[in-house]
Amino acid sequence: MSGEGEKALSEFEAAAREFLARGLRSVDPKRYRAVIDALDGDFSAVTRDAQRAGEHLISGNITAASWIARTCGMSVTSAADRLCVGAQLEELPKVGAALSSGEISFQSASALCHLRAQLGEKGRLFDEEEMLGFALEYSVSELRKICNYARHVADPDGFFNDAEESFTRRRLHISQMLDGLYRVDGLLDPVSGAAFKTAVDVLATRKGPEDERKHSQRMADAAGELAMHAMEQGTLPRRHSVKPNINLTMTLEALKGELGVPPADLELSLPISTRTAERLACDCTMSRVLLADSMVIDVGRTTRTFSAPTMRALQVRDKGCRFPGCDRQVNWSNPHHIIAWSRGGPGNLPNLVLLCYYHHRLVHEGGWQVIKSGREFQFMPPHRVVMRRVRGPGLRWAA
Repeated sequence: MSGEGEKALSEFEAAAREFLARGLRSVDPKRYRAVIDALDGDFSAVTRDAQRAGEHLISGNITAASWIARTCGMSVTSAADRLCVGAQLEELPKVGAALSSGEISFQSASALCHLRAQLGEKGRLFDEEEMLGFALEYSVSELRKICNYARHVADPDGFFNDAEESFTRRRLHISQMLDGLYRVDGLLDPVSGAAFKTAVDVLATRKGPEDERKHSQRMADAAGELAMHAMEQGTLPRRHSVKPNINLTMTLEALKGELGVPPADLELSLPISTRTAERLACDCTMSRVLLADSMVIDVGRTTRTFSAPTMRALQVRDKGCRFPGCDRQVNWSNPHHIIAWSRGGPGNLPNLVLLCYYHHRLVHEGGWQVIKSGREFQFMPPHRVVMRRVRGPGLRWAA
């Protein structure tokens, strides 16, 4: 039988090479994928037979998954998935037939097989015909949700235990790289992850035609905005009886924006541009440390650069970010000094305008200008040089 199988495999290899060497690449992707999925199902059955025969033990491997992964150039997770499918398809003939005929995909079959394996002793509650109907009707992602529902209905205790085991995998690492950027990597539990994604998605919407940020950049800015907002609201728990804050250390010359001055030092970070320091000094609650001739001349307590009555009047007047088209409300906007506070600009109402986190940075670091005209504000973009391709007379563009 083994010889017949090897002969069939050789014939299949020759046919596959002939197909791959075809001149016309265009084929029906659905049919193509169905053939691949059917082969993946057959591969799963082959790996199951090899496991049953103990071939992995002959090679000195403890598990069949690790042996298949090493032998076939797969990840252990993918190998374990094939072993599960191969084992469960022996008890699910209708699912196996649908996979072989191309009616369902391998991923759909895998979802059903894993559900039955998870049920364990309660596998008798798995209704093959009903679940196959779902696989035929719904997408893979929807089918996985259905399998989760079915798992909870049939085995709520097992569902809870698996969820608790997954919960222990939660983690979050925040580390600073050599260029000053922070790397964030982690796994959140379903509840925390859903809450975080919902909050970030709301803040990461594109803010008009001038917003040229990529989606990933808007998501990163939204995470920073969440953190800044939490600190500014003053609702975070205190540490050593002090509200969480970040120390900003800079020289008097840097505060005045003079040339040739060193950058500002931001606690828990690398040095930052004086433009960024000017933005922080413009609106935020901060602890300042001023230096002159390398000596500390002032250590200010955490205060705002404008009075509470002025802030209330500003909120009533502007009602949110004043940048055209921005929907950020008052609590998500901060005062901006039209004439910079570090250059002697007063902290009174005529010199202030509310801007959101993104547009405030756009003004300070992005080069935009705010011009007050009566009771209105105009926002002027920075001058940009647009590079255009030109061609000489009598010359054509290259094809």
